Amino acid sequence: MRKASARHILVADQTTCNDLKTRIEGGEDFAQVAKAHSTCPSGQEGGDLGEFSPGMMVKEFDTVVFSAEVGKVHGPVKTQFGYHLIEITQRSA
Repeated sequence: MRKASARHILVADQTTCNDLKTRIEGGEDFAQVAKAHSTCPSGQEGGDLGEFSPGMMVKEFDTVVFSAEVGKVHGPVKTQFGYHLIEITQRSA
Protein backbone atom coordinates (compact mmCIF):
# COMPACT_ATOMS: atom_id res chain seq x y z
CA MET A 1 0.00 0.00 0.00
CA ARG A 2 1.37 3.38 -1.00
CA LYS A 3 1.78 5.92 1.77
CA ALA A 4 2.97 9.50 1.97
CA SER A 5 3.69 12.16 4.55
CA ALA A 6 3.12 15.81 3.84
CA ARG A 7 2.61 19.18 5.40
CA HIS A 8 0.47 21.97 4.06
CA ILE A 9 -0.66 25.54 4.47
CA LEU A 10 -4.32 26.34 3.84
CA VAL A 11 -5.46 29.88 3.03
CA ALA A 12 -8.63 31.40 1.58
CA ASP A 13 -7.28 32.95 -1.62
CA GLN A 14 -4.78 32.29 -4.38
CA THR A 15 -2.94 35.62 -3.98
CA THR A 16 -2.09 34.88 -0.34
CA CYS A 17 -1.05 31.36 -1.31
CA ASN A 18 1.32 32.66 -3.99
CA ASP A 19 2.78 35.24 -1.59
CA LEU A 20 3.47 32.60 1.06
CA LYS A 21 5.06 30.29 -1.51
CA THR A 22 7.40 33.10 -2.57
CA ARG A 23 8.38 33.68 1.07
CA ILE A 24 9.10 29.98 1.64
CA GLU A 25 11.09 29.70 -1.58
CA GLY A 26 12.98 32.78 -0.41
CA GLY A 27 14.13 30.98 2.72
CA GLU A 28 11.37 31.36 5.31
CA ASP A 29 10.64 28.22 7.34
CA PHE A 30 7.60 26.28 6.10
CA ALA A 31 6.49 25.31 9.61
CA GLN A 32 6.69 28.88 10.90
CA VAL A 33 4.71 30.21 7.93
CA ALA A 34 2.10 27.47 8.51
CA LYS A 35 1.78 28.38 12.19
CA ALA A 36 1.32 32.05 11.34
CA HIS A 37 -0.99 31.80 8.34
CA SER A 38 -2.70 28.41 7.86
CA THR A 39 -6.42 28.25 8.60
CA CYS A 40 -6.24 24.46 9.06
CA PRO A 41 -5.83 23.18 12.64
CA SER A 42 -2.68 21.37 11.41
CA GLY A 43 -1.07 24.79 11.06
CA GLN A 44 -0.29 24.74 14.78
CA GLU A 45 1.79 21.60 14.10
CA GLY A 46 3.69 23.35 11.32
CA GLY A 47 1.20 22.04 8.78
CA ASP A 48 2.16 18.41 9.43
CA LEU A 49 -0.52 15.95 8.28
CA GLY A 50 1.36 12.80 9.24
CA GLU A 51 1.24 9.67 7.10
CA PHE A 52 -1.74 8.76 4.92
CA SER A 53 -2.75 6.55 2.00
CA PRO A 54 -4.34 7.39 -1.35
CA GLY A 55 -8.00 8.29 -0.96
CA MET A 56 -7.71 9.69 2.55
CA MET A 57 -7.45 13.31 1.32
CA VAL A 58 -9.55 15.18 -1.22
CA LYS A 59 -8.81 14.27 -4.86
CA GLU A 60 -6.89 17.44 -5.80
CA PHE A 61 -4.65 17.06 -2.75
CA ASP A 62 -4.10 13.32 -3.33
CA THR A 63 -3.13 13.88 -6.96
CA VAL A 64 -0.28 16.20 -5.97
CA VAL A 65 0.93 14.17 -3.00
CA PHE A 66 1.11 10.89 -4.91
CA SER A 67 2.58 12.21 -8.17
CA ALA A 68 4.64 15.39 -7.62
CA GLU A 69 8.28 15.69 -6.59
CA VAL A 70 9.10 14.94 -2.94
CA GLY A 71 10.75 17.74 -0.96
CA LYS A 72 9.42 20.65 -3.04
CA VAL A 73 6.62 23.08 -2.23
CA HIS A 74 3.71 22.63 -4.66
CA GLY A 75 0.76 24.90 -5.20
CA PRO A 76 -1.43 26.75 -5.06
CA VAL A 77 -3.67 23.68 -5.16
CA LYS A 78 -7.36 24.58 -5.06
CA THR A 79 -9.77 22.33 -3.17
CA GLN A 80 -13.21 22.78 -1.63
CA PHE A 81 -11.43 24.08 1.50
CA GLY A 82 -9.39 26.82 -0.15
CA TYR A 83 -5.85 27.07 -1.53
CA HIS A 84 -3.03 24.84 -0.32
CA LEU A 85 0.72 24.85 -0.44
CA ILE A 86 1.82 21.25 -0.13
CA GLU A 87 5.25 19.89 0.75
CA ILE A 88 5.59 16.13 0.34
CA THR A 89 8.05 15.06 3.01
CA GLN A 90 8.09 11.31 2.27
CA ARG A 91 6.43 8.81 -0.08
CA SER A 92 6.68 5.02 -0.36
CA ALA A 93 6.14 3.09 -3.58
